[in-house]
This record gives sequence, C-alpha cells and structure tokens, in this order.
Amino acid sequence: MHATGVGGKGDGQHFLLSAAARRLSVAQVARLDDEEAFKLFCGIRWCATEGDPVCPHCGCIAVYKHAKRKIFTCKACVRQFSVTSGTMFHARKMPIRDLLVAIAIFTNGAKGHSALHLARDLCCQYKTAFVLAHKLREALGAETETRHAMGEVEIDGAYFGGYVKPANWKVDRVDRRFTKNQNGKRRVVVIMRERGGRTLPFVVRHEVDSIPTLQDRIKPGSTVHADEARSWDALTYAGLGLMRINHQEAYSDGDACTNQAESFFSRIRRAEIGMHHHIAGPYLADYAHEMAWREDARRIDNGQQFLLIGLAALVSPPSKRWKGYWQRAKRNESA
Repeated sequence: MHATGVGGKGDGQHFLLSAAARRLSVAQVARLDDEEAFKLFCGIRWCATEGDPVCPHCGCIAVYKHAKRKIFTCKACVRQFSVTSGTMFHARKMPIRDLLVAIAIFTNGAKGHSALHLARDLCCQYKTAFVLAHKLREALGAETETRHAMGEVEIDGAYFGGYVKPANWKVDRVDRRFTKNQNGKRRVVVIMRERGGRTLPFVVRHEVDSIPTLQDRIKPGSTVHADEARSWDALTYAGLGLMRINHQEAYSDGDACTNQAESFFSRIRRAEIGMHHHIAGPYLADYAHEMAWREDARRIDNGQQFLLIGLAALVSPPSKRWKGYWQRAKRNESA
C-alpha cells in the first residue's frame, strides 16, 4: 500500500489522518467496568473459543468458573488458572483494566511511547511502566527472531549508540570515526524487509557480522537489494540474486533500491530522537522489533492493532528476561 489514496475519498489523504485509522480510544477502554474489562481480556486471550476459557496446562475446554473470584478450575487436570496464567502478564499486580489501558496507550504511539510517559498516564512507578512496555516489545518481536525472508528483500544497516562527546577545545578533539577513539558501545541494526511482506531486524556489532545471519535467514532464490557498502559483497556467493544501488548516484534505479529499508530506519531514528532519546545498548533489539512491527502494521486501524498487541502478549509465555527484572538488578548490585 502507498501512503496516499487511502483516505477513501480520492483526495490523497494519508491513512493515519483518515477516520478508518481510528477505531479505538483510550477513553473507551478506561470507561470499562471490571466485568467488561475481564470479558474483553478473556475474549482476546481465548479468541478461538470466543472468550470461553481453555486450560493452559492440558488444553481442556471443560472448566469450572468460580463465582467469587475471577479464576477457573480445569475439570480434567483439576488445576486452577486465571486469564493471565502462563502469559506475559503472569503473576501481575496491576488490575486488568489498567493493563488494557496500558496496551491502548502503547498502541496509539505512532513513534513509540516512553516509559516515563506511560508511568504518568497510569499513575504507577517508572519501573512498572518500563518493564510492562518491554514485555510488550518482547511479545511483538518473538515471532520475527527466527522468521525467514523471501522474495524481493531489501537489506541495510544503521548504527546506534556509542556517542562520544567531543572535547571542548578544538585542539583536543579527535577523529571519532576511528575505532581507537570510540567507546565500543555502538551497535548496528540490520534490516531484512520483504517487499509486500514483513520487516525483520536484528542487531550485530559491525555490519559485516550480519552476513552469516543474512545467508541463513534469506531463502535461496530470493533477490536481495542492497546499497554500495562493501559489507554486502559476500552475498554474491550465497546463492542469492543481488541488486545494488549506489546512493552516491541515485536513491533508486529501476527495481534496485532500498527505500523501504530506509523507511524503517527513518521511523526508528524519529523514535529515538523524539520519544526515547536513548535506545542503544542491551535494549536496542527490543526497540528495533517494536518499530518493525509498527512499520508493518501502519495500514491497520488502531482498534485491530490493540487486539493484535494484546493477543501477542497473551500467547507469549512469562518473560524470563523481564520477570523480576528490578529485583535481579538489585541482587547483582549488592553481590
């Protein structure tokens, strides 16, 4: 799809400005009472059974519903479970309605949503918002980490982090392009973007380090579009069709271009500059996966995006990385 001509009136209106893009508001979710929020949560998790609970332990659909508490007991294995058992929200303390509001707020951030902003919207600790947002990012990126690209695939890389502040006096400044004058924290996000398909990012230390992953995750017979960087020369011998575009001469040359890959980097750069300010380090891959999902879902209305993000979190198992994140950090500090 293109950015224009999707407003429905032939006036070239951008999709995000059209009424079709707006199917959900945070106010709608916030007005839900506890019972309505619970039913919506059940409907998202167990959408295949239209909200009827399914035991996460044995898969049985015959369950007892407790009248006093919002939990269930499986008739087959006699184990109790709740709507969040075995999901990314396992052992939650936040009310279900607040979780739905958090997902709605996260959904409506076209360039992402900062943890500080989310903490203020939910009136919770920054730590709570930080972990919650990263759990959603992990859920969105879980599917793409092992997915293979095929067809017409654009690849490119962009460096993030590792900023070295220049010295005050000009005579004391060094050339920060040299490795010896860098701090070693800079990483590169490499993107594989299918034309008409998915956006698949991953993070490496140097652009050339991405070659083994590209060879493994791009299916043979695909046509790869890359720029003039020498890092991509090795793909010529990987059984892939390789088309190159020299950006010093043109941005596209017939079918050869990497404009869609550049579009992804434009989104993540704006998220870094305008929203998060710092996305490098150990969390860079999380933000890259989030922005890849947002780029792929940019033509979907926010109501459907809300359901997709909620479903991704509710089908993902408890996060080994983020469960008890702050407590583990405190133990490491005291060790």
